Amino acid sequence: MPVDVHLDDIVRLRKPHPCGSYEWRVVRLGADIGLKCLVCGRRVLLPRRTFERRLKAFVSRAARPESGRPQPVDAGPEPDAGDSDS
Repeated sequence: MPVDVHLDDIVRLRKPHPCGSYEWRVVRLGADIGLKCLVCGRRVLLPRRTFERRLKAFVSRAARPESGRPQPVDAGPEPDAGDSDS
């Protein structure tokens, strides 16, 4: 079963990055997981399967909306159709 990972989650991997950091921010989701090192800023892509094997823990989870559905975007008030001067 796939791990439930979301954008902006902070994760700790099993082996350190050469800069010495274990912690990464999730910046891309899909078949590949995009990660950004929190110390040096290096970005890497890992296949999801490799990411799930190397994942040790979630340091922090990104804020998510209450419902599972995307929130609608408010387009503002609609113009009145009956106020035409012509």
